[in-house]
Amino acid sequence: MSTGVGISSCCVSGQIHSGTPTGRVETIGGIQTYVAEPSSGSKAKTVVFLVDIFGWELPNVRLLADQYAKTGGFYCYVPDVHDGDSLPLSFLQNVEPPLKDKEQLTMVDKAKNAAIVPTTLGPWLISHREGVSRPKIDAFVNAVRMIPGTNKIGAIGFCWGGRYAILQAHGQSKDANGSSVGGVDAAFACHPSLVAIPGDFDPVTKPLSLALGTKDSLLDVDSIGKIQDVLAKKTDVPHEIRLYEDQIHGFALRGDFSSEKDKKSQDEAAQQGMEWFEKYLS
Repeated sequence: MSTGVGISSCCVSGQIHSGTPTGRVETIGGIQTYVAEPSSGSKAKTVVFLVDIFGWELPNVRLLADQYAKTGGFYCYVPDVHDGDSLPLSFLQNVEPPLKDKEQLTMVDKAKNAAIVPTTLGPWLISHREGVSRPKIDAFVNAVRMIPGTNKIGAIGFCWGGRYAILQAHGQSKDANGSSVGGVDAAFACHPSLVAIPGDFDPVTKPLSLALGTKDSLLDVDSIGKIQDVLAKKTDVPHEIRLYEDQIHGFALRGDFSSEKDKKSQDEAAQQGMEWFEKYLS
């Protein structure tokens, strides 16, 4: 029996990072996509970024794609798999405003902000359920695979997108017409949400790396232990789980850079992903 791990207000907290993304926007497979390419221009090591609920325009994910391209030499794609329906950044600020602003909120303001999560997030998750989102992601991976020069493909996912990175590690599947769709050569999932245990992990056939925080409200110690047990049985599939002390959900993408410990954890998670992909996409 699979157990599902859901989403709470923790999933929509975090910080917006400063900086100017240096990539460009293209349309790939009919989807608007942010592209960050390495100085070599090589597509031999390609990475598809599967975003959180704030989508492909979140500065943080674009800056991270730039980092993967510049530092790791990966050709990176950040597709708009939400079709323009990502949650607005204002939602992030309402749910988790800066501390100085939070201290000035009245009890009424706090109650309103708390009510935003279920009323906004619930309908959004229904609109972007697996039956809708997975075919889009599979089709995008197929489109990338057809781009000249593309060799191996990796998927990195965060929060909502973390689960879909895990699903891509199942390998290629068949669509309704019997055609092979989706599937990557390696995957890296950061604090995934809405995962089914063991259901999402039993079918993994490709190298999978996980970055998890020890204070993630969506993946408690018991859930992490169950994931470890499932993956431990896969002696023929490379896998790893790295735990980041005192880190909450979203730390690898929306960590607080004003905290040295949080910034260090986000930097280490980025390095974890680049090392994983260097090993299995080269």
